[in-house]
Amino acid sequence: MRARPQLTDDVEDYRDQRWCREGTRQIQTALDAEQFVEQIGFTACLTESRRPGPSLYVAVCGRRDAVLPRNVQKDEEASLTWVLKDELVNRGKVYYAKLARGKATFLAPRMIPYFHAIWGVRRSDEKRRLSKHAQAVLRVLRKEWEMATADLRDEAGVTDRHAFTKAMDELQAAMIVVPSEVCYLPKFTYIWTLGISRFPDPLLKRVKRDVAVKEIARCFLAGAGATLPGEMARVTGLSRPEAGRGNRALVAEGYATMTAPGTYRLNDADQRFSQR
Repeated sequence: MRARPQLTDDVEDYRDQRWCREGTRQIQTALDAEQFVEQIGFTACLTESRRPGPSLYVAVCGRRDAVLPRNVQKDEEASLTWVLKDELVNRGKVYYAKLARGKATFLAPRMIPYFHAIWGVRRSDEKRRLSKHAQAVLRVLRKEWEMATADLRDEAGVTDRHAFTKAMDELQAAMIVVPSEVCYLPKFTYIWTLGISRFPDPLLKRVKRDVAVKEIARCFLAGAGATLPGEMARVTGLSRPEAGRGNRALVAEGYATMTAPGTYRLNDADQRFSQR
């Protein structure tokens, strides 16, 4: 059986610094979290060390081996991550939604056009690509602009909770709808709005797909230092062939080097890693 490629120690150390997997860099406040998202470009919210890529939860823990416990409600680090997520949603300075493969993800504003070029659904394509339930919810939000979960479900006529949740996940993945506020009183609810109301310029910017793939690859490699076969695809939600094209585009412009099939490393990596 062929052994899986492994990251070198210098790459792991580089990721510790960039992904805040060190105790001296761990995330503790909403401002810390916003700066983390801005620096890294995009990050998952509550993934752990057994899944590849940057994670707000891992950054809150400040260690590379962070693993979510079974009872996350009683875990201080998981609870703080959830609180910070709510604060970031309310502050509205970074993009948050369930994006590709239903993964809760934060985006720095500069990365929104590239993700939207890959996964966004244009208004002219909505009838063809969105389900009837998603279209019903969207009609209400375009009329009311923002609405709490229960009211939105009633107004859209999607009374089945499972069907409504599926429609909201669909609209988030299409980068049309985002949560704009998290309320706990008188009961827990999300306030939903159109993404374009918070990030109009990034969502209206037109980017070619090949450019978007290359810039997503650049963003990931800048934070990761190097990438193993299939790793970028698992982190970003891109297909493996498309992720490979993005990495090869970075090689063509001299930003990265392919050290083995499917394995890419930042150029001048030794200098970059020594400056951590």
